[in-house]
Amino acid sequence: MCLAIPGKIRSIEQADGLIRRAKVVFGSIVKEAYLDMIPQAKEGDYVLVHAGVAINLVNEEEALKTFAHLEQYGGLEDLLPEEGLAEGVR
Repeated sequence: MCLAIPGKIRSIEQADGLIRRAKVVFGSIVKEAYLDMIPQAKEGDYVLVHAGVAINLVNEEEALKTFAHLEQYGGLEDLLPEEGLAEGVR
């Protein structure tokens, strides 16, 4: 079973005019993800990433709810956003 965690797109690069790659931030962890499945993704968007591929866009409200649930489980602090959660989401 896989757990999809939202990450925020920090930057996007385009290689050879075809391949779009993003640097995606998961708390204090930054990973690269290909944007082939969601070409409309832009900097600042939240995405779900699986095996190095961004598979879906997630709105900020849903991402913050997910972070609040993860915070309850503990042990996942490195995946939570560094700026903390918005008030009222916890």
